Amino acid sequence: MWPAVALRYPIKKWAAAAALAAAFFYLLLAGAPIPTQRAFLMIGLVLLAVMVDRIGISMRLVAWAAIAVLAIAPDAVLGASFQMSFAAVVALVAVYEALRARFAVWRGGWMWWQRPLLYFVGVALTTVVATAATLPFAVDHFNRLAVYGLAANLAAVPITAFWVMPWGLVALLLLPAGLESWALQPMAWGLTAIIEVAETIAGWDGAVRHVLAPGALAMAAIVTGGLWLSLWQRRWRLLGLIPLVLGAGATALERPPDILANADARMIAVRDNDGRWLFNETRREGFVRDGWLRLVAAEDWAGWPETGLSASGGVSCDSLGCAYRRGGYVAALVVDARAFGEDCHGADLVVAMLPAPDFCRDAAGAVIDLFDLLDRGAHAVWLEDGGLRIESVGETRGDRPWVTGR
Repeated sequence: MWPAVALRYPIKKWAAAAALAAAFFYLLLAGAPIPTQRAFLMIGLVLLAVMVDRIGISMRLVAWAAIAVLAIAPDAVLGASFQMSFAAVVALVAVYEALRARFAVWRGGWMWWQRPLLYFVGVALTTVVATAATLPFAVDHFNRLAVYGLAANLAAVPITAFWVMPWGLVALLLLPAGLESWALQPMAWGLTAIIEVAETIAGWDGAVRHVLAPGALAMAAIVTGGLWLSLWQRRWRLLGLIPLVLGAGATALERPPDILANADARMIAVRDNDGRWLFNETRREGFVRDGWLRLVAAEDWAGWPETGLSASGGVSCDSLGCAYRRGGYVAALVVDARAFGEDCHGADLVVAMLPAPDFCRDAAGAVIDLFDLLDRGAHAVWLEDGGLRIESVGETRGDRPWVTGR
């Protein structure tokens, strides 16, 4: 709009320098969480590329950002924030590198009134790619699958880009004069619209599915396949689909544990013959119960039967404890010491909320008692055809210098 300047000076590079300063200010304003660090490092290199006449978006850029983040906080690699953020960006860079020429043709050949459609195509493609890339990590950390993410993003992303963020910038500019409320009010209208979109779509039937997390080998196969597919640029990149499919198939074959016991021996849960979970504690320990239900991808639960047989026939109880029968196994769930004399003999497994006597460990097939739970944390038990499989938090974490005993 000012030819005397635009034709004589590198104004695009000036704008890049100003944007870099603004991005750094936003990094500080947001408190520098991992995704914002990644975004700042990447956008910083893109703007630097503009200033030195180079192409900025590349997989090297992602690698640089990852190295910088991990140099500051190496433990971030284990967190959901790092894994999901970088998985999405790696996949997006790979897809847009592959489609760069095609998008350039579309951009040059479409009429001006068709350009908005290209924007929504980009939003839809970005959503699909990012959702697919982050899906294994979302399932691994949260045991949840958002089914209608594409519909939500198609509505929410344009509101964010064209309404919320511009008004947020105006609010920052008006802040020194104390007039930021003029911009914050219309910004609030956009935020309200986004929340309404989220609540509406979350209310649709089946909007969120609880699913089992993949096992370690399945997760390794999925990550290996995804990286192979993203990092190579020749036709053999398609070989990455093999471990991806194998990992997804292995995840589909995962089965939840049959018995869970928490670290302080206050709660025991078993999976009955109908797949419903029965808890010994229904009034307290709600946080633990909700976490377990997400872990086993279940929503239906009930309390232990006070006396007699449960509705599904898997659990029978009396005042001293319960007997749990599944797959030919018998597990004794003990809440009173008087039950040890009878329950320890002939039981394949004894799970006790108090210390078990020595004779019980000799008589029963396996024992998990109060001291085991306090020492090794929560336990999970699978009653499998090949025998009992027992896992504990302590065994999973391993004997590390930073793992304290209890």
